[in-house]
Amino acid sequence: MVETREFFDAFSANQHQDDQGTAPPRATDPGWAHGIMVNGGRQKIKCKYCHKVILGGGISRLKQHLAGERGNVAPCEEVPEDVKVQIQQHLGFKVLEKLKRQKGLKSSKNSLVPYYQDTEGEADDVERSPKAVLARGINRKRRGKEIDEGTSYKKKRHKKQLFPTATPVAQACIHNSFASQEIMDQADMAVARFMYEAGVPFNAANSYYFQQMADAIAAVGPGYKMPSYHSLRGKLLNRSVQDARGLCEELRRSWEVTGCSVMVDRCTDRTGHTVLNFYVYCPKGTVFLKSTYASEIENSAETLLSLFVSVVQEVGPKNIVNFMTDTAPIYKAAGKLLVDRYKTFFWSACGAHCIDLMLEEIGKRDEVKELLAKAKRITQFIYNNNWVLNLMRKRTGGRDIIQLAITRFASNFLTLQSMASFKDVLHQMFTSAAWMQSTFSKQRSGIEVAEIMVDPNFWSMCDQVLKVSKPLLTVLHLIDCEERPSIGYIYDAMEKAKKSITMAFDDKESDYSPYLKIIDCIWKEEFHSPLHAAAYYLNPSIFYNPSFSISKVIQKGLLDCIESLEPNLSTQVMITSHINYYEEAVGDFSRPVALRGRESLAPATWWSLYAADYPDLQRLAVRILSQTCSIIRCETSWSMSERVHSKKRNRLEHQRLNDLIFVHYNLRLQKKRSESSKGRSIRGTFDPTCLEAIDADMEDWVEDPIAIEGEDLSWMVVNVPRERSSVSAKVKTVDDCNDSIDERGSYDSKGIDGNSDL
Repeated sequence: MVETREFFDAFSANQHQDDQGTAPPRATDPGWAHGIMVNGGRQKIKCKYCHKVILGGGISRLKQHLAGERGNVAPCEEVPEDVKVQIQQHLGFKVLEKLKRQKGLKSSKNSLVPYYQDTEGEADDVERSPKAVLARGINRKRRGKEIDEGTSYKKKRHKKQLFPTATPVAQACIHNSFASQEIMDQADMAVARFMYEAGVPFNAANSYYFQQMADAIAAVGPGYKMPSYHSLRGKLLNRSVQDARGLCEELRRSWEVTGCSVMVDRCTDRTGHTVLNFYVYCPKGTVFLKSTYASEIENSAETLLSLFVSVVQEVGPKNIVNFMTDTAPIYKAAGKLLVDRYKTFFWSACGAHCIDLMLEEIGKRDEVKELLAKAKRITQFIYNNNWVLNLMRKRTGGRDIIQLAITRFASNFLTLQSMASFKDVLHQMFTSAAWMQSTFSKQRSGIEVAEIMVDPNFWSMCDQVLKVSKPLLTVLHLIDCEERPSIGYIYDAMEKAKKSITMAFDDKESDYSPYLKIIDCIWKEEFHSPLHAAAYYLNPSIFYNPSFSISKVIQKGLLDCIESLEPNLSTQVMITSHINYYEEAVGDFSRPVALRGRESLAPATWWSLYAADYPDLQRLAVRILSQTCSIIRCETSWSMSERVHSKKRNRLEHQRLNDLIFVHYNLRLQKKRSESSKGRSIRGTFDPTCLEAIDADMEDWVEDPIAIEGEDLSWMVVNVPRERSSVSAKVKTVDDCNDSIDERGSYDSKGIDGNSDL
């Protein structure tokens, strides 16, 4: 949302007076920022976005065009979404203002009598509907005169005074005189009181729908009545379920063409019970299928098999290419029993879980364990002392040392990598005059941490461990990315990671051998699948690379995929006979556009475009290359999950809670897919000292091991961390930092850049 002043400047009449023919003199309506007068007339306006010339109706008709209101004019297809929302809010505010004058309602400085009655039921829901308010008001507007056009100065001044305190916060984006800072502070406190009283977790503010909710309420304007308890758990939930099911059905239609991966996400709730969440992935998106408690059945491969069979039947055996679980022996056994029963798809282990296993085993080595213990001692000291934490964030430009990844042990090594990137900054911090003059430098814990910071052996060992962890974290990032299916790249990525580790140790086998043994063992015994080998072979960006070389493992994996995914023998013969055309790059495979597309297109898309002459081979390649090799999961809502799986339940209420879980996860997956397609970061804002970081198994990095000597702790004087961004930034040098801060003081982090190495 644009800041109030910036928005007002954008809509100000003064901004447009310099543009000849853009707006009439002294025009104040915000619609003129998006239209151009044709031949100097107010009744003939050209839209800036779609260039449609609107005849008659003046600026009101243009605003209806921009807001998407059908009736008098066709909606604009090119208007930016933020502009569309702003115009809708503007129209909604004006309609409610007019209705309020017609009803003769009175407003005071500190209160506003709602226009709507406090009644429940269908009539109440119609009254509360933003669309109903807008539609009703706009229809009246079409029969009357435009409110703003020709309004006298006195009427305009009266309009500003009509709703002094009831103006919604989002309406501040329309005109800076509508909402003072005091009113906005009151709105902030209203939101805060609701969250505190209802016990809503702070990370709910990271939800995409949090601001969307505020904008929708602001579009209705003063007097909006929030949906009731019964509406939320009744018809609104039912409507959301239908929307989610509609999206699932849309994705389901693509499974027959691209195939899909069934993903079983196993997690343990706060009571120690095992919960299984089932997801289905395809290139168009991931859907949440269902959730079930597995504590009573996970000790038997046969009972797990029965559960897996029910999921396969729900998805459709012919649609499934890959069935994914973690590497727990009982789940691995159940997965292989499932494959033996159907013989038309493969079982594989979750890629993220396997990379995490590699990092876990590396972390068990004595030298690595000692290094991580020292690194944790540093963060424990920093994150349990407000003055030290403020000093650190000042020098790092508001960036944190602790970083969260998608798995526990990946978070450990990512945090170690973050610490190494701040090596110079941290060294300067613990040798600065401010540190030396502080009471912390005289304490036993402070002396211990300072000694670690200036120890060259600590940083040398840190560099050595990162030679191993960095390539593995790169692979983890690849398989966690949803921009394109990852299965076509995992085999090559693992080979490159091992080669990178070897080169980082200057080919000294005694140095890298212990680490490669761990990686190879987990790769061969847990991770590798025929699907990975076949996808490696069928990925044109890899296959046509001069460095590509085929091996028995790759060849055997390809043949296994042909036999399992295409049970018909004649089809198998046809596929194997057509592979030569792909290998030799003849026919459509040799087109100039196909040659260029090898690198730029997703592998499955490339096959769908250039293999039409070989439909059986094309279908096989598209189905294999459209899969993922890692479970795409959502953050689990334990309070909701525990209510769903509680033994004390009513049958009807249990069905309602299942629907709630279904909507909850699919909304998160939908937004995650949307953000990923736009290339935006989807990791929410967090503070490492908060409970969310502790819930992410990072408590040993932030927990307080001992009481701090003589320190009066207070979270209120701790500066907030800088929000994470996908844009790289720079670390401040020691010359840019001012060490003369009070031990209880703070700094202003505005305008400070972050760390470029993260």
